[in-house]
Amino acid sequence: MSAVYADGMALGLREVLAEDPRVYLMGQYFFGLTRHRRLTVELMRDFPGRVWNPPIAEVGYAGTGIGAAISGLRPIVDIATASFIFQAWPQVVNEAANIRYMTGGQTGVPVVFHITHGIRGGGAAQHSHSPQAMLMNTPGLQIISPSTARDVRGLIRAAVQSDDPVVWIDHVKLFDIEGELPDAPETIPLGVADIKRRGTDLTIVATSLQVQRSLVAAERLAAEGIQAEVVDPRTLVPLDRATILQSVGRTGRLVVVDECHRSCGVGAEIAATVAEDAFDALRAPILRVATEDVPIPFSRTMEEAVQPTVEKIIAAAHAVMEGRRPRG
Repeated sequence: MSAVYADGMALGLREVLAEDPRVYLMGQYFFGLTRHRRLTVELMRDFPGRVWNPPIAEVGYAGTGIGAAISGLRPIVDIATASFIFQAWPQVVNEAANIRYMTGGQTGVPVVFHITHGIRGGGAAQHSHSPQAMLMNTPGLQIISPSTARDVRGLIRAAVQSDDPVVWIDHVKLFDIEGELPDAPETIPLGVADIKRRGTDLTIVATSLQVQRSLVAAERLAAEGIQAEVVDPRTLVPLDRATILQSVGRTGRLVVVDECHRSCGVGAEIAATVAEDAFDALRAPILRVATEDVPIPFSRTMEEAVQPTVEKIIAAAHAVMEGRRPRG
């Protein structure tokens, strides 16, 4: 059936609530756009006492979620805008991520932290962060970054079933994007990438919203006779390096598209992996399309200038095909 991303989220949450009485939702901002808030209201109505709206104190309710997980529940804690996770940083990266290791494997922390990242339109510097790379640099955390209604539904199930902490990262601009949902529930395993489009000339590895932009770019490139393969890792930790390397092995060219800042971002990690493990397969230098290394401006025009766009992806693809760097 056809559905928008927000519907896939709502269905995934509804299914895990119905199937496992240990699952609780903490926070009402799972759907950042006002027109989708009704979906959270419906969950509150249908699962009374299991959808909580705590006061705004991120470090407090992140800690509450960790304690609940250690005590036997499987909470999903919505921290809302990704920038707000910095307020809960000690709990997420210095507590949840370390507890299994520091207890010699005796204590799992089956909590899911949900955030919405990225450049949304007027969010400015304090509401537009993409902290995926910072979180990837924290051993002990698993990270999911779905890009379609089907993937978010299936990855929610895998995240809730995990005995280790998971950070679930969405982009608010995904919520209205349409896709297909299977009739029956499915669990999409962590660490399994998906090839969203097959191609022979170059590989585009993209994450979150940039998967959708890369698919648009790939269709435009196809009209020019360039067949781009679009690989969506779906989970950043664990990262399906094998699928990425196999794709680059077939095409010989790589463009990485990610909304983290260019320096030390998710794209940089993927590029380094390919440079180390598939160098002999490359026919051209790897190119990254990422957010510029500046605070995100409030101006919509300046936002467009610093973020990955369809046009920048196409320019990078042309450059890789010609063995040069993009102009401009």
